[in-house]
Amino acid sequence: MAMSSSQVVFTRHGVLRGAWASLPLWIGTVPFGLVVGVLAYAKGMSFAETGLFSATVFAGASQLLALDLWADPAPVLAAAVAAFVVNIRMAAMGAALASWLDRVEGWRLWGTLATLVDHSFALSVQDQRRGGRDAGYLLGVGIGLWTCWLLATLVGHVAGSVVRLPPGHPLFFASTAAFLSIMVGLWRGPRVDFGPWAVAGLVALAAHRAGLPPPLPLLLGTVSGAALGAWVELREPRA
Repeated sequence: MAMSSSQVVFTRHGVLRGAWASLPLWIGTVPFGLVVGVLAYAKGMSFAETGLFSATVFAGASQLLALDLWADPAPVLAAAVAAFVVNIRMAAMGAALASWLDRVEGWRLWGTLATLVDHSFALSVQDQRRGGRDAGYLLGVGIGLWTCWLLATLVGHVAGSVVRLPPGHPLFFASTAAFLSIMVGLWRGPRVDFGPWAVAGLVALAAHRAGLPPPLPLLLGTVSGAALGAWVELREPRA
């Protein structure tokens, strides 16, 4: 049964509970942040620039893509468009969490949206499915991960002068492993999720094998999987 928006609250306890729940995800976030920090140093960004980059963008995949595109002069427009494409999924996440977000406003709302990432979305959806009604939980998870991300990228920048990671180093797999781990909690069974997830992965893989430049494989996979998922949801009988 869907949660009534009138049942939703926002408490300090919820924020603290969310921050505490984010701690296990630091294991996968720290290596990812270190990689971004090392790459930022390699691209010539200063310590302050790296901190500002992570504090305001706070999007690992987008930051990696922007650093990959970084050149002199910096292709600001191309990097901004690529980051927009990668992060367009956040609009769907916000809509999925509307039962919480519609009940908060001011700094609570903007702080929650500014720190919304895949991990905080996944944990909050799981909390909702368990009957959770404290929207502060979402902000708490986001703040915990934002803190971890900022510290990890700064440490990575400091270590950049002495660390030289070869292509294919296991550290680069940390972000992928973290994403895979949170997908487990979102899995609702093959009847509902197998088709959309499989289509998204196959379309993205096909686009990559066809030589399409990033982030087009990600965008095509996301759109195709989301479209099939929406169709499946619409066909589901309502209680």
